Amino acid sequence: MDTLQQFLSAGALGHFTLGHGIMILVGLVFIWLAISKHYEPLLLVPIGFGIVVGNIPFAEGMQIGVYEEGSVLSILYKGVSQGWYPPLIFLGIGAMTDFGAMLQFPKLILLGAAAQAGIFPTFLGAVALGFSLPKAAAIGIIGGADGPTAIFLASKLAPEHLGAIAIAAYSYMALVPVIQPPIIKLLTSREERLIRMPSAKPVSKRTRMLFPVVAFIIAGAVAPGAITLLGMLFFGNLLKESTVTDRLARTAREAFIDIITVLLGFTVGVSTDANRFLEASSLKIFALGATAFAVATASGVLFAKLLNRFSKTPINPIIGAAGVSAVPDSARVCQLVAAREDPTNFVIMHAMAPNVAGVIGSAVAAGIFLATMM
Repeated sequence: MDTLQQFLSAGALGHFTLGHGIMILVGLVFIWLAISKHYEPLLLVPIGFGIVVGNIPFAEGMQIGVYEEGSVLSILYKGVSQGWYPPLIFLGIGAMTDFGAMLQFPKLILLGAAAQAGIFPTFLGAVALGFSLPKAAAIGIIGGADGPTAIFLASKLAPEHLGAIAIAAYSYMALVPVIQPPIIKLLTSREERLIRMPSAKPVSKRTRMLFPVVAFIIAGAVAPGAITLLGMLFFGNLLKESTVTDRLARTAREAFIDIITVLLGFTVGVSTDANRFLEASSLKIFALGATAFAVATASGVLFAKLLNRFSKTPINPIIGAAGVSAVPDSARVCQLVAAREDPTNFVIMHAMAPNVAGVIGSAVAAGIFLATMM
């Protein structure tokens, strides 16, 4: 009987709480959204199942939990807590990203910059809610809608809130098809949504190869705190564009990024133990993240409308929403919104310009925060 009692007290029955039940339900909702609604399944399935795994309680000292030094989950989680996984994700993103649209329409880069406006009001809002400046900076970067960047900065500035920040960032990335269309329609007229963008001009091979080198030198000089992320991003892109490292580029954008995505998503999910995650600060982070994402989307759309006042060639303001860093989901959402008005209007390639510019912009913003808050 003593052995049986010890066995029961070491398992879920002896430690299960309402909080664990709530978090398991959240994990199941994530899995359902991924499978049923196809909301970022490559992210939500690993994160959702990780949440379920992380909220099956057990007795401390068994060396199996993510927060128990030396356990397998703890070792895998170091890629998140130490900021190893995000730069490796950026390597894969660079190897699969085509900067051609951005190079064809340089002024659309401004839309990517404008969409980062969601970061700084969120930073101020976090300060107003009582977070310290470093923690507020880590929360503010959620407005860039870039999960790896949010994790990287949180691992440096707000490790105690890393789980909440990561889940918030990836949740809002997955909900791009839900959040962005109403904001776009609210801020634009049907006439504006029907605007057709000009045809793209080809970009030379030399320009494509020079861009990652030159862009990294400039961005690294402006925000040295971002050289880890941007260095890997542009290195991956150089592997792609040089055409002499096709095997490395293919590995980076396929098997390699898939492996890192699985590890990152699962371990982020496992870190959401109810005893650590269900706090008032987590709710504040989620509220600030939602506000940040909405402000970022609205800023990109409104800035596109502003540019139209000074541009001879009108810009479809829908693509301003793609300035957030959720690549390529925001660009796809912009295309869906435009196609609902006119099925023959294709804006996705133009939307990719602010979309990839937003990736660079959020990394630069994170670098600025890192340099000023460390």
